[in-house]
Amino acid sequence: MTTIKEETTLITIFGGTGDLANRKLYPAIYRLYAKGFLKENFAVIGTARRQLTNELFRQQVASSITSIADKSQIQEFVSHFYYRSHDVTNQESYKVLLDLSNELDSKYSLKGNRIFFLAMAPTFFNEIAVRLKSEGLVDTEGYQRLMIEKPFGHNLESAQELNDALGLAFNENQIYRIDHYLGKEMVQNVSAIRFANPMIEALWNNRHISNIQVTLAEELGVEERGGYYDNSGALRDMFQNHILQVVSLVLMDYPLSLDKSDIRAEKVRLLRSFDVPEVDEVNNFFVPGQYDANPEDATKYKAYRSEDNVDPKSTTETFVAGKLTSHSDRWNGVPIYIRTGKRLETKKTSIVIEFKNDRPNLFDDSNEQISNTLVIEIAPNESISLNINVKVPGQGLVTQPTVLQTSADSVDPNAPEAYEKVIHDCLRGDATYFSHWDEVALSWQLVDRIYEGWATHPTSLPNYASGSTGPEAANELLAKDGFKWYPLS
Repeated sequence: MTTIKEETTLITIFGGTGDLANRKLYPAIYRLYAKGFLKENFAVIGTARRQLTNELFRQQVASSITSIADKSQIQEFVSHFYYRSHDVTNQESYKVLLDLSNELDSKYSLKGNRIFFLAMAPTFFNEIAVRLKSEGLVDTEGYQRLMIEKPFGHNLESAQELNDALGLAFNENQIYRIDHYLGKEMVQNVSAIRFANPMIEALWNNRHISNIQVTLAEELGVEERGGYYDNSGALRDMFQNHILQVVSLVLMDYPLSLDKSDIRAEKVRLLRSFDVPEVDEVNNFFVPGQYDANPEDATKYKAYRSEDNVDPKSTTETFVAGKLTSHSDRWNGVPIYIRTGKRLETKKTSIVIEFKNDRPNLFDDSNEQISNTLVIEIAPNESISLNINVKVPGQGLVTQPTVLQTSADSVDPNAPEAYEKVIHDCLRGDATYFSHWDEVALSWQLVDRIYEGWATHPTSLPNYASGSTGPEAANELLAKDGFKWYPLS
């Protein structure tokens, strides 16, 4: 049972009128309030260029939580919210923000504890961090923590420049790089499945596992994000952060403890163990894709190049499949397959562990049998299932596959949503499920190499129909190793 400990803090949100703040941050902060983690001693400042009064801003916050809030709590909750119009490039704006921060610190007895959440375009991250330092907003007796949304850079060089700039105001232990996938309950459950079950951990190695598959499939296209996505692509948008973070949790070695530093150390060690292909070998390990119109329903499923704010000749990938290999003692020889893409046949995020089947078959070859697989489904349904073979009831030793699965009822409906979890972790100073700079740098090294290889040996795009499972080359990637993708549906 979770212990309720009230946290004391001032949260300043840069981009306080934006979509992220309204859809995710304010509901997450309210849930923490409703559960008692935030009570009297907290305040929130929203900033943006728009001119708003405190009253109008509070109305906006109230509207964002109406569907989840106890109506009797709304007015008291939003009374802790304040607004200031802010120009991130203007020194005077920071002086006004400092005065309000100090005023609220005194009013709510916040002990100088401050969290700065950058929910706006990354182009302003450097400027904001430097100004927070130069104008004294981080000069308090309490803690100062910086929460940053992805993307963290566009490549290794830009990520390094950003990290250097943030380092002028905050040290590494104060920077919380958000990957909301790490806030998902089933992602964090990976550690429990492994380390709380010695039987499973004993099998978690190359002696017993034949291959691992991580899938983040999306049914939707780029929707209104065409402008952003065409400058990003699936590799930067999903692989560089979400997928590699999930993979590192699945494959990392047994940590000395569950302390954040020990877990981070093992994740970094795992990422360093990945083999980075030579430029001319990239296409043997990584497959790009771009969705085309569906010939059976081009109206519903149009081509990526026909989406709003997308270059009609775009070569941006909306899909990527890859094969990772590790030279660690635990995983040497085990292929780790990843895939992510838009406009696929269904939405699914899953981790599939397929165990080896290298013993002679004692049963009749006509018996229907499957390889043992452990499937952790993260979305849209949260579940854990184990595929095994059992005897068919009746006479004779006839087998059939069956699934042992957690029931939907076992998932706590009050379990924290991802942003609620990451904000609460930041309040507590727990950086376990945030990305350390070493992880970010290692992931960009791999991504930069993949892009270099694709640029040297480009693939003809588009190469898969909307509503399909992706390009055929993704299937061939596994087929040449004698494997196939676990079904999406």
